[in-house]
Amino acid sequence: MAGVANPLSEHVMNNVKVFVLMAGLTALFGAIGASFGGMTGLVIALVLGGGMNLFMYWNSASMVLRSYGAQVVDQAQAPELYEMVDRLRQRAGLPMPTVAIAPHDQPNAFATGRDPEHAVVCVTRGLMRVVDRVELEGVIAHELAHIKNRDMLLQTITATMAGAISSLASIAQWGMILGGGRSSDEEGGNPLAALAMIIVAPIAAMLIQFAISRQREFKADAVGAEIAGRPQGLAGALQKLDAYAKRIPMDVAPAMAPLAMVNPLAGAGGFSSLFSTHPSTEERVARLMAR
Repeated sequence: MAGVANPLSEHVMNNVKVFVLMAGLTALFGAIGASFGGMTGLVIALVLGGGMNLFMYWNSASMVLRSYGAQVVDQAQAPELYEMVDRLRQRAGLPMPTVAIAPHDQPNAFATGRDPEHAVVCVTRGLMRVVDRVELEGVIAHELAHIKNRDMLLQTITATMAGAISSLASIAQWGMILGGGRSSDEEGGNPLAALAMIIVAPIAAMLIQFAISRQREFKADAVGAEIAGRPQGLAGALQKLDAYAKRIPMDVAPAMAPLAMVNPLAGAGGFSSLFSTHPSTEERVARLMAR
């Protein structure tokens, strides 16, 4: 399809980012392990970090679906949605993705998976109630564009990795509370190092979120408009989703928020807003209507 952005150099760069992020997570595991257990803790943590990297690569999509409470559906369970995804993915030249529905009242959607052959397109129940057919086509086309642009692996790994780092911060915190740190005269015993991990881990999670360029949404909007055949549906859906996201809360981990079409925590504010990697809806709509 003409104008569909899928340059090889960008695909390679996304893979490089995934490798760097995985290496960074392994190093963070090692630092935390060393702070609690010296050399032995370092070795154990590096092994665990490597194992977690492999697990995330193969299972990150299912982890994302669990985080959103989403269920996979087939053609018999959601015939209209399934048919729409099938028709639009053919226009995009993509294999049929898995289709899922998340039981949230807030209208939203996301795509996940490690490659187009293992992709998932998920919508919320709220989305199917709020938007009309043309707007739903725009949303589905936008998520297929993420698959077409091959940026979901980076998005999915980043989200699950940020969640893992946040968990590490909690583990480090409980270790300090329960006296898990070794005494200062033992090898590797440094309570200050554990305290540093409590501080550094949330910062690292935020930095990982910013590894996802905000430009990816503009690109997915543009490609999605081409797949759907018109920008008006997607523009109208974006306006509705943004308005509802500010009024209807969604119970989802902040680390998973960047995967959604619009920020699902837009109404939460505070610390949750730091995880947002979405450009403003107003600018997205303006770019679409200028096409």
